[in-house]
Amino acid sequence: MNKGIVIAGNILIDIVKIIDSYPEKGMLSSITNISKAVGGCVPNTIINLAKIDNKVPLTAIGRIGDDSEGEFLSSEFKKYGIKTKNVKVIKNQPTSFSDVMTVNATGERTFFHARGANAEFNFDDIDINNLDCDIFHIGYILLLDELDKPDKEYGTKMARLLKQVQDKGIRTSIDVVSEEGDRFKKIVTPALKYCNYVIINEVEAGKIACINPREKGIISLDNIKKILQNLFNYGVKEKVIIHCPEAGFCMDKSGLFTIVGSLKLPKDYIKGTVGAGDAFCAGVLYSLYNNYDDEKLLKFASNAAACNLSQADSISGMKNKDDVINMDNVYKRRII
Repeated sequence: MNKGIVIAGNILIDIVKIIDSYPEKGMLSSITNISKAVGGCVPNTIINLAKIDNKVPLTAIGRIGDDSEGEFLSSEFKKYGIKTKNVKVIKNQPTSFSDVMTVNATGERTFFHARGANAEFNFDDIDINNLDCDIFHIGYILLLDELDKPDKEYGTKMARLLKQVQDKGIRTSIDVVSEEGDRFKKIVTPALKYCNYVIINEVEAGKIACINPREKGIISLDNIKKILQNLFNYGVKEKVIIHCPEAGFCMDKSGLFTIVGSLKLPKDYIKGTVGAGDAFCAGVLYSLYNNYDDEKLLKFASNAAACNLSQADSISGMKNKDDVINMDNVYKRRII
């Protein structure tokens, strides 16, 4: 019997603010709408999985504050039948939140983040001995301060955690956060040796591998292949999946490279891009859980991300698995 999927890491509230434009420094932009929604790796990914298929056993692991935002998150988890016994309520820290500034015309977004309770999420929050799942997915590396800390033996505490999870026969998967700076190589690389799967976007992948995924602004297949190969050289066990607006890319441990273009969506279809990467990730995890081949995996994940784009928040656009698959009958794909 399948044991399900555990999603661990960042739990937060997204306060989505629709703006008419992103202002230059010192200038003003109008906020035209404000809404509150779940955010972060855990809620976005796990609720999307629940909406895709409510028969998959799902468990959330993380921290929330003892406040109204934490109560909102708990109620959302319970609404979708997600197990929350491993979501700790912290008294001395607020629930983590992000102000998500979303440009109305394009859906492009910028995040202003307060770590809150997530900053102290650590080894003690994960009962490794009692983990009972097929896949353990955690994110976001670079935004989990305690697990990003150095470890003398494994490089980072995250790497040590993933090694111990793998030792239980559980497949491991990671996601990272997009940020400016040069921390990728130092903090993400040690974890790769203990990952079965890596699911990230092209910018993040390029920063880890120190290779630009684009040439003159256009995605470079040669560079994407080099990036994927580099990540395997760092120790990834089974598959690396990279997503970008134009396409999804997958390479397996044998070196097999697969490309699937993204769906061609009407101009007025996209209401927001917040959580699109997590929706893609949910599609990948569901595909891995069900042993889809790489092409089917990329199509399903691409369709899941496209569903997400139809709404301004990170979960409202997701559909059930049959409707996700049917997106291929509604829209054509880009040719890469």
